Amino acid sequence: MDDKTIFIIVIIVNTLVAFLYLNVSLMYTAENKLKQLRADPLEKKVYEEQDLDKVKITIFFVLQLICPVAGPVFVGMAFIARKLFFRREVDLSEVIFSKEKVESHNPADVEKESNIVPMEEALAVTDYINLRMLMLNVLKGDISAYLASIAKALNSQDSETAHYAASVLRDELNDFRGNAQEMANALEKADKEETEKIGVRMVEYMNAFLVQEVFSPMEQESFVEMMADGANAVYERKRQALKPAHYEAVSLRLLEIGDYKKATDWANRLMAEYPDELCSYTTSLKLYFKTSDRERFFIVMGDLMDSAIVLDSETMDIVRTFM
Repeated sequence: MDDKTIFIIVIIVNTLVAFLYLNVSLMYTAENKLKQLRADPLEKKVYEEQDLDKVKITIFFVLQLICPVAGPVFVGMAFIARKLFFRREVDLSEVIFSKEKVESHNPADVEKESNIVPMEEALAVTDYINLRMLMLNVLKGDISAYLASIAKALNSQDSETAHYAASVLRDELNDFRGNAQEMANALEKADKEETEKIGVRMVEYMNAFLVQEVFSPMEQESFVEMMADGANAVYERKRQALKPAHYEAVSLRLLEIGDYKKATDWANRLMAEYPDELCSYTTSLKLYFKTSDRERFFIVMGDLMDSAIVLDSETMDIVRTFM
């Protein structure tokens, strides 16, 4: 056979292969679409990864027609590679196809939820009835993390709202005083194992209140020193129990009351124990900024930029400001 005859045979075979691919692909597409339509809504996930793209099928068909031999070889190799390396079965082991009707016995109070506003904004309104209702709704939940906002209600022009705030603050802060003192007393008598449990719990409990700064300056300073003493007891007896958040909390609370020496000690301890944590750098940056130590501030920032630590939005703002 001459070259012309071979060329014609190749073209004919290539065309037959291309049309065979087109027919098989379209039949496969139609079959899977039919299964998808008939499937239970919860089971349609099974068919979402199936190749149902007619545009892609058409492109591959045209490619095989205009590129004899190379086109079918390319499509075939792509199909084999996909099956071998990229195709995976859908794991339905953790999927529950349940048709049981779930009925909520505690439906959401849409009207109540839609009327929630920040405490600061609520205190600015003159509708005292709604303000009192808001305060009562707040007081029904766990208020230990919202004492700073409730304290602002002490200056409300509505005497009843101010009374609610004063009452709850008095009770919460009195409970805190008693609990903190009990923990401090227990820590003095604790052995090594008990020191870890009591000391760590004491730091976490006291910091949740002290970070809100709801005490008088003198009382805030006293409690921060008590928390630092508790953390120091854990550090001396079983320092591995202290996590980065504990070091950071103690250092920042000491920084807020102006005890720069102890704040520096705890910041240095944090950097020494956890040099790969972002809070180690941010704590030092806040310390040196507060104490106006420009040289150390930029040394720490340079070390942070040279590290592989991922920065959060707050730290990125600091970097943009000073770099």
